[in-house]
Amino acid sequence: MQKVYLDNAATTQVRTEVITKMQEALANFYGNPSSTHSFGRSAKTAVESARKTIAKYLNAHPSEIIFTSGGTEADNMILRGAVRDLGVKTLITSKIEHHAVLHTAEELEKEYGIALHYVALDDFGNPDLTDLENLLRQDSSKKLVSLMHVNNEIGNKIDLDAVCQLCIDHDALFHSDTVQSIGHYAWDVRQTPADFLTAAAHKFHGPKGIGFAYIKKNTGLKALIFGGAQERGFRAGTESFHNIVGLEESFIAAYDNLEEEKDYVTGLKRHFIENIKKEIPSVTFNGHSGDLEKSTYSLVNVCLPFDEQKALMLLFHLDIKGIACSKGSACQSGSNKGSHVLTEILSEEHLKRPSLRFSFSKYNTIQELDYTIAVLKEFAES
Repeated sequence: MQKVYLDNAATTQVRTEVITKMQEALANFYGNPSSTHSFGRSAKTAVESARKTIAKYLNAHPSEIIFTSGGTEADNMILRGAVRDLGVKTLITSKIEHHAVLHTAEELEKEYGIALHYVALDDFGNPDLTDLENLLRQDSSKKLVSLMHVNNEIGNKIDLDAVCQLCIDHDALFHSDTVQSIGHYAWDVRQTPADFLTAAAHKFHGPKGIGFAYIKKNTGLKALIFGGAQERGFRAGTESFHNIVGLEESFIAAYDNLEEEKDYVTGLKRHFIENIKKEIPSVTFNGHSGDLEKSTYSLVNVCLPFDEQKALMLLFHLDIKGIACSKGSACQSGSNKGSHVLTEILSEEHLKRPSLRFSFSKYNTIQELDYTIAVLKEFAES
């Protein structure tokens, strides 16, 4: 049976060179980075080298890079810290953010009594910047805006520079969940001056369980986890050294090969869009995922013209044929609930139809896409 992995927005295949680097780290650098002897110093040097590497590519200062277990922890660290430590009384976000942001925001509303506002969205899922400006002007409370750069389900890209400028104009802090875009797009945090960003290595061919938060210098944010002085005091606990080394290696590879791999994956997406429309003419694309300019180059989210009964068997059928994709984000795939993102933007009629997210990487081929489309067409005609 052919095996086709098209769920790269959930996680990606680890690069061979990353695995090799991590194996070397596990075998040779077993000292605790906090220890003062030579074994510990060697590990500490490698951790700080990784921090400097990431900072260099982002045009950040090394002290602004804080290693975490991934994007969810980084989002929690930033949002909770902004309310607890920075005096934020109003949090502005959208209803199509990742649950790492949405659920944290809801808990902060309960715990601290903050005002929680959701910016209006257009029919494609884009935040209304006029509404955002109105929310920023609403009162004089300290505000934090949290809007993701690339939506993990429909791939929409927001105008990050415009949102940054609005926040600067109204003296608000800005956090962006950039888990789907760091490692996929070039970054300069001085040109796009968000206060906080988050990343996860497994979204760009690195290991799971490691990521980082970008926290602009002198924000006043304090620790989320206590018990030691690691990570500039932001995050206590022995550093996951082998994962940090893997993060660095995958980060370097992502940016050294960025344009070449971006062009290749864009070609895959273009091919998929053109050919699924030919074979299943009534297919529609959710959000802006069918637009190569307005969405990320690595995913499409399609709404298929199947009735509810047939829809129940679709993912099972694809799995039997060896095709891996997603009906929503991987974080909610075990839930019986539908996608909260699609619920916000689709009509009742389209919500009854199956929607699938196909996400691509450098390891995919045109032949795999053609096979997938053929399986979908066969299922549609059965």
